[in-house]
Amino acid sequence: MPIVKDTLRATVRVGYDGRVSKQFRGPRAAERFANEVRVLRHLEARGCGFVPRLLAADEAQWKIVTTNCGSRVEHLDGERMRELFAELENYGVRHDDAEMRNVTYRQQDGRFCLIDFEFAMILPDAK
Repeated sequence: MPIVKDTLRATVRVGYDGRVSKQFRGPRAAERFANEVRVLRHLEARGCGFVPRLLAADEAQWKIVTTNCGSRVEHLDGERMRELFAELENYGVRHDDAEMRNVTYRQQDGRFCLIDFEFAMILPDAK
């Protein structure tokens, strides 16, 4: 499984089957793991189709497995990026790390997607 991200906070690998495996580590790893799981479940329940779908969560290892949302984006107009993160709020979530490194492009349907929800928050009005 090739590593696509290796930082103090997480290691992310993409399997040959397309699944994405994220191992949390470092400061507040358990909290960040729990938050990302909670947010991804919330988004799936709300029918958000431009984020990864959570396939597995291992609390003992602070590891999640998700679907793949495409390849990282190198260039994106600032206005389009703001629109994309604002669209997420329609599903009751604020990303809180609205950077290009968290935007991918899914070639199958030509859709920009958002990833990496460990710092995201479910908005108070979201049901």
